[in-house]
Parts: sequence; structure tokens; C-alpha cells
Amino acid sequence: MAYRDLREFVQKLEKEGELKRVRAEVDPVLEITEVVQRIGREAWRGSMPHGLEPPVREAANVGAKAPTPSPSRLGPALLFERPKGSRVPLLINAFGSVRRMCLALEVNELSEIAERILGFLKRETPQGLFDKIKLLPKLAELGSFFPKSVKTGDCQEVVQKGKDVNLFDFPILKYWPQDGGRFITFPLVFTKNPETGKRNVGMYRMQIYDERTTGMHWQTQKHGAEHFRRAREKNPEGRISVSAAIGTDPATALAGMLPIPPDLDEMMFAGFLRREPVEMVGCQTNELEVPAYAEIVLEGYVSLNEMRTEGPFGDHTGFYSLEGEYPVFHVECVTHRKEPIYLTTVVGPPPQEDFYMGHAVERIFLPVMKMQYPEIVDVSMPAEGIFHNLMIVAIRKSYPGHARKIMNAIWSLGQAMFTKVIVVVDHDVDIHNYGEVVWKALCALDPERDVQFVLGPMDTLDHAARIQDFGSKMGVDATRKWASEGFTRPWPDEIRMEEATKKRVEELWKTLGVH
Repeated sequence: MAYRDLREFVQKLEKEGELKRVRAEVDPVLEITEVVQRIGREAWRGSMPHGLEPPVREAANVGAKAPTPSPSRLGPALLFERPKGSRVPLLINAFGSVRRMCLALEVNELSEIAERILGFLKRETPQGLFDKIKLLPKLAELGSFFPKSVKTGDCQEVVQKGKDVNLFDFPILKYWPQDGGRFITFPLVFTKNPETGKRNVGMYRMQIYDERTTGMHWQTQKHGAEHFRRAREKNPEGRISVSAAIGTDPATALAGMLPIPPDLDEMMFAGFLRREPVEMVGCQTNELEVPAYAEIVLEGYVSLNEMRTEGPFGDHTGFYSLEGEYPVFHVECVTHRKEPIYLTTVVGPPPQEDFYMGHAVERIFLPVMKMQYPEIVDVSMPAEGIFHNLMIVAIRKSYPGHARKIMNAIWSLGQAMFTKVIVVVDHDVDIHNYGEVVWKALCALDPERDVQFVLGPMDTLDHAARIQDFGSKMGVDATRKWASEGFTRPWPDEIRMEEATKKRVEELWKTLGVH
């Protein structure tokens, strides 16, 4: 049964020994960040005294046990009960481990969700009456995921409007010393397409300017930014309604960051993850709906003719993202539960909590990528690659130039278009063992022959790009080269001990006294 709200997830984390309560007063300005960094560093370093330990290698089939990043956690989830200057407790690092991601999504392995997605994607068109009857349960299940509108919700137990609104009532963090202010980092931001009326839910950081206004960090390629641009074309002096929900059940909270197609409702996909529909309630001051069991909801609007400097912000790149001009969110109403919990996350030098969220996305959506490109065996995005900087891809190579075809295919896939460096290796390389990847990739590489450069869209946060949102990408073909690719020399065999010798030594091992 799905978590009803964030509180049930907190109870589950505590029951499973995955949460610690912090009863001492800690300042949301920098101090909470440093506490989170310390527990993260201890967990990361403590489990790797001699460097990264390679995880268990994953089999090629989607149902196999997924590789686990090492270490498997960044310390416990933390519930700060007395953040300085606020009566609202703060939850952080709730998703900072593979196990907690599985608890959040109520699965034993992330591959279970991948299998469910495949089950729907692989449905064939029914040919006869019997096939149609067999399809009915699947269609009924799919219909049960649609969001459910309700008249009232716990998120509106307390309603504050106008001058009663004060964002500083909540323990909103200032994360890093050079940040431009305090930032909300885990909101679900709701808007509607001004042309189609379709809902979009995204996760965009929001810098607090004062008690009732924030920045809205709509990066150029994000759907929220597209709604803003389309609305401004129709009426440059107008406004668009915006609401932001903070602290929902975990599957719904994660839905805003998932790379799903633009015509798929994030709340429907959250229902798919939960196996139950998300209950949605109408806002008090605009036409949008928000999750009925959210802890906190901010309602308001964005003016289409108003921009303001946002940033700097210590970002997931490990560097400060630069100042920029972004839309302004005016908060007209705040609703919340009687004793709300403020959910947030720290981003900064990797690894952070968002690495495990990204790892879940990687494992869940790999089957979708493999359906489009079945030659892909596996994909890995190291923590230090911070999502868009590095993707390692193993393929089953079938023809000359196959690796380059896959590079270009990935650069055409949604958010994967931002990937700065793609390294393609053969199917028998363990891409989750980064030592093996470096060794075999470099030994397969002739740089002039095997590296290609292309120009295209870049992540707004990439400070190295020649101009904002546009720059170059690099593809590395680190597969074994064939004669049909112009390689006329023999390719040597990898050094491996013969099995008979390994078996003989295995029998002798305990008597040798060398271990």
C-alpha cells in the first residue's frame, strides 16, 4: 500500500533504522549543510578506505540485480526538530542511499519498476477477442493511475494570505557561503501549458528574496520556461499561475525530477509508481491543483514582464552557478498542515543525496532506452560526472561505426542531450567498475581516430560552455576496432588465467599461508 504522505515515509525510515532525529538547535544558515556534509563524508570515506570498491556486476537482462553504488549510503536521513528561527522541523537526506530509494518507491530492487515499465511498453495490439480480454486487466490498472480530484486536503489545514504570508517562517536553508540567499531546493512546481492547458510539474530551485517573493529558476530547456515563453508571446504584460508543493509522499516528491515525455502527466506517473492515484486538491487562490497531502503549498503567480537577478548558488556541479536573470514568483497564499515538515536536499560537491536519485533514474529508465536501442547493454553515470558530464555506455557492437550511432542517438534523447562526454565500450566491459573502464577504454583508444566532437545544447549550469546553453560535446569510441573500420592490425587477446590452473590453486589456497 502506498505511503499516504511524507509522514508515513518518515515513520518507515525510523522503523528501518534509516533516520536520526537531531534535537539540538542547528542554524539553517550554513550549519545544517555542514552537518549533512560531515555525515556524508564519514559514510563515503568510511566504507572505502582504499578507494572505490567495484559493485556487483549486473547481468545484461533487466531483471537482474542492479549494481549498487559504493558506498550504498551517505549516512542516515536526518530530521532536525529544532532548526534555529523556525518551529517547523526539517527533513533532509531522506533519499541518500540505494536502500532508502527502494523504501521510497516500495520495491526490493529498482529493477522491479523497470520491469513494470517494460510490461506496459511491450504490450502488443490485440488480434482477437481472447487477446482483448487478456489486455483488460492491464488497461484497468493503467486507468487507476490517473490523479484523483478531492474537495479538501490536509495541505490546507492552515491558510495564510496576503500580509500573513512569511516564507521565513520555514527553515529554508542557505547552503553555501557565497549563495545569493536562502533557497528552496525540493519543490514540486505546478504550471499549465497556456495553449493546451496540460499540467507540468518540475523541480526548480527558488531563491528567497523576501517574505513573499522568490526567484523561479526556469532553465531555458525546461518545460516551465516553455510555458513562460508561450504565455509571454500571447500577453507580455500578463501573468501565469504557479503553485509549489513541498513535502509529499516520496514517489510524488520524486516525480518532478523524472525524465518522462512532455505529454505524460507527472502526477499520473507518480500514481504508476505508487500503484495508487495521487489525490489532488484545488488551490485557494488560483486554478491549479496540488497534492492533497503535501506538507506545505505556496500559491501565487509569475509576472511575464518581470525578471530579477538570481544566484549565485552552490550547485550539484560542485561549483557556484552564476548569477542570471530569471522570472519572479509572487506568493499570494501559503497553506500547510497544522504541524508541517519541511523537506529539502543539499546539492554541492559530489557525492550528495541527488546522486542516489540520479542512480534510481538511471536504473529505472534504462529499459526504455534499451527498447529504442536494443544494442545497449548497460549505462553508468558516475557520481563525479554529476549527471550530464559523463555517461559510460556498453553496447553489443554489430557493424562499423556502431558506437558513433549510439552517441548521436543519446544526444537526441530528452535530458540526455546535455551529456558532455559519452564513452562507448564493448558489451563485456564492466562499466560499473571504473578502474576497468579507464584501463580498457584507454587501451582501445587512438585519440585522433576515435574521438568525435559535436556542437549542441548544454546544461545551463555548465559554466565551462563557451556561451550559456550552447557548447561542444565529446564522444569516445572505446570499442575494439574492426578491419571494416579501417583497423588492419590484429587486436590482441586480454590476459586471463586458464580455468584449470585457477581450480588447482583454489584447492591449494588454504595450505599456502600467503593470505
